[in-house]
Amino acid sequence: MKQISSTAIIELALNLATSLNSKDRFDRLLDTVRKTITCDAVALLSYHGDVLKPIALQGLSRDTLGRRFHIAEHPRFVAICQSKSPIRFAADSPLPDPYDGLLIDRAGDLPVHSCMGLPLYYDDKLLGLLTIDSLTPHDFEDIEVRTLEVISAMAAATLHTALLLEQLESRADHSQRVVAELTEGAWKRDGGELIGDSPVMAQLKQEVDIVAGSDFNILIYGDTGVGKELVARTLHQKSLRQHGPMVYVNCAALPENLIESELFGHVKGAFTGADKNRAGKFSLADGGTLFLDEIGELPLAAQSKILRAIQSNEIQPVGQDNVEEVNVRIIAATNRDLKEEVAQGRFRADLYHRLSVYPIRVPSLYERVGDVQLLAGYFIEQTRRKLGITQLKITEPAIAHLTQYDWPGNVRELEHVVSRATLKARARQRGKAIIVIEPADCGALICTETESTIELVADNGVSLSADKQTNFPLKVETENFQRQLISRVLKEEEGNWAAAARRLSTDRANLNRIAKRLHIKVLKSVV
Repeated sequence: MKQISSTAIIELALNLATSLNSKDRFDRLLDTVRKTITCDAVALLSYHGDVLKPIALQGLSRDTLGRRFHIAEHPRFVAICQSKSPIRFAADSPLPDPYDGLLIDRAGDLPVHSCMGLPLYYDDKLLGLLTIDSLTPHDFEDIEVRTLEVISAMAAATLHTALLLEQLESRADHSQRVVAELTEGAWKRDGGELIGDSPVMAQLKQEVDIVAGSDFNILIYGDTGVGKELVARTLHQKSLRQHGPMVYVNCAALPENLIESELFGHVKGAFTGADKNRAGKFSLADGGTLFLDEIGELPLAAQSKILRAIQSNEIQPVGQDNVEEVNVRIIAATNRDLKEEVAQGRFRADLYHRLSVYPIRVPSLYERVGDVQLLAGYFIEQTRRKLGITQLKITEPAIAHLTQYDWPGNVRELEHVVSRATLKARARQRGKAIIVIEPADCGALICTETESTIELVADNGVSLSADKQTNFPLKVETENFQRQLISRVLKEEEGNWAAAARRLSTDRANLNRIAKRLHIKVLKSVV
């Protein structure tokens, strides 16, 4: 019988006690598990009602971190979640394995293999699972039950500590949700999680945590498709108004002659067609949050009316003499530069300052180093469920193909590319249990390098640029700058990739990927 040594227990306890953050704790936990039990893959998943979320893994493809496993769709997960003790599945178990096709060391279907799952309970509450897989059949049969119970207890304590420190405990569904009735289609979709662990995303999440609990008005800005709506929803869910409604208003879609009625409501007979009283968006959002999307598209006349409502917390429905008090928090979003709009006289300066008490910028996808793979995994799992595919995976070359693209359409474009790639891959591999997305399924993904010149014209209208100007394609110039910077830092660090990565504020794996794309190599010689 295989037993866990007292040395391993002490080492794990000391490692967890000295860990500075949850990621460090999780990594050390998995390291110790692999030292104790010989295996090819181990994963820690947190439990969220009907979904399991991977939070740390070894031996599985990194895009697995972006997946969200719906328990009811995976019989092995159902069995583990319903058990109070560790479960070892027979090597020839007919139950499909949720990691089929996802192990790094195994391409294609999983053969007969060893698999077990440890439910992690703390105070009789299921917090998550620890799954362990080996490509060697019957590899776990001789492990002593006590060994697995000790690992389960240590893993549960680690997960419980992390959940308390980072406040990651699942929140109960709110009985007074009215969002589904008040918001548009995009708000009715599954999801609502800020996916990504890049430095810029870590900063964004920190900004959200800082301001969410306040009642300040917030201006969210960023390029089209970066996920401004998702940030707004996250702010609402983390706020003290989370039990209240969140009402969505697309300012760009409001007819100019009906803006006042849509926002503040009207009484019966106020104008032709007003055959009954109608509450406006401000009234519907009373006690909650009003999300004004595309706020930069509002005409100046409407801006003044919104300003008055924000200043006084009062509205006056069209056709009504008396005013009504409302308690609404405003979150606005735009892809325009409102400071420039104010300078050009297209946006009121006083409204801009009222809205931007706490401005939050959502980064573009090209800035989010390392997040493309996580987002791809998230969208792959969503698409798999929508299309009813048993298992869907993406190859490393396909991930590299996606990572090298600049994503002018940001996260929304990535989602669409994954959806199209899935359809192409399914058509190409019809009838197969595991559908694999290859680079060809993702399309060319070629950034268009627009070359432009500026012509100088004198006061008399005569052109001052007789010869064609030199063009500077942005992508080429950016890559040249990256190549020079990385090369210089590597030389200064004497070829030490880890030290260079620290100086460049990125992780070593990503620095290696960028260097490979830019054809940068470190040659070492023995003298």
